[in-house]
Amino acid sequence: MNYKILTVLFISVLSFTSLTFIPDKIKKKVVKEVSDVFETEEFQLIPVEVTDEINSTLPLKITGENFFKLTSDNNLLGYVFIDDAPSKTARFDYMVIFDAALIIKRTKVLVYREEYGGEIGSKRWLRQFEGKTKADSLNNVMAISGATISVNSMTNAVNDLLKTVNILYEHKIVE
Repeated sequence: MNYKILTVLFISVLSFTSLTFIPDKIKKKVVKEVSDVFETEEFQLIPVEVTDEINSTLPLKITGENFFKLTSDNNLLGYVFIDDAPSKTARFDYMVIFDAALIIKRTKVLVYREEYGGEIGSKRWLRQFEGKTKADSLNNVMAISGATISVNSMTNAVNDLLKTVNILYEHKIVE
């Protein structure tokens, strides 16, 4: 048996173990984006655990299935948050990747389920979130004609995530 293939399969299984609740289509996109941002295919996703008491104070709830610590060879790479947000009549899935300093490295709309407003998935529009930190508040986000609800929803979600990460940092749950 080819041990190189087994090693690659084993690493892939390690990368996916924490994402078993996520549909395969989304899981592949998450792994691709994380691999691209951190230029590695070998990483682990470790669920961030939050007590009910702290979770009750957070703008976005941490479930153990939506916020992960990213490591490679026991070194912290960053964090990834995966959630959904409302659009006009449905919800869209998105992710936010932070580096180890809790600076947004990438945002990505994973699945958009509406006929209109899908422009929020464009790299150009999403780039405005990059570089934002837990101390930032989003103001003056670019509007997109025909996507007002989705723009506001994504902006509010990222704003709430930044506030959530700040609270987690204050409680020493994230580094």
